[in-house]
Amino acid sequence: MTKRRILILAIVLLFAAVPLLVTIFHEADEGPPLTGWMAQFTVNDASPPAPETTFLDADGRELRLDRFLGRVVLVNFWASWCEPCIREMPALDRLQGKLGGDEFTVLAINVDRGGVDAARPFLKKLKIAHLSLYLDRRMTLMRGLGVRRLPTSIVVGHDGRLKGRLEGVAEWDTPEVEALIRYYIDR
Repeated sequence: MTKRRILILAIVLLFAAVPLLVTIFHEADEGPPLTGWMAQFTVNDASPPAPETTFLDADGRELRLDRFLGRVVLVNFWASWCEPCIREMPALDRLQGKLGGDEFTVLAINVDRGGVDAARPFLKKLKIAHLSLYLDRRMTLMRGLGVRRLPTSIVVGHDGRLKGRLEGVAEWDTPEVEALIRYYIDR
């Protein structure tokens, strides 16, 4: 065989092996797991950055979502008059109790006009133990995130970018939710 034929054969074999090598050495990302309750979750393909709009903690201090950079954040907008919010709040509390920490947190942001006085008794009545109280009385963050209805929950990646949302009620303490959250923690 001539050197030229050997070179051509080597190039052909290399190109033939590339798909196999890619399959072996690179696991394709098929996107987040969207089963069960999370089948309602809408993924943001572009993942825009979170707005710099402020909201308040229970002591009245202004915060922004960038304070939570490095963690995956589930931002949930709720109100004490919202029946679906009442339904899902205990599950959000259990999710925070199970996964909350350095890698993940639930920000349950209340939008009642009555602020702390309206929200705190609601959380006490439901025996919420793991969620901190956050407020957006003027709904500026809510509008900045394009929230149209309650409840709405938005996943913000540890890079501060909006990964997706779920509009409406969900059971937040199920295995499919944990799989979705872990998917974003691992990226």
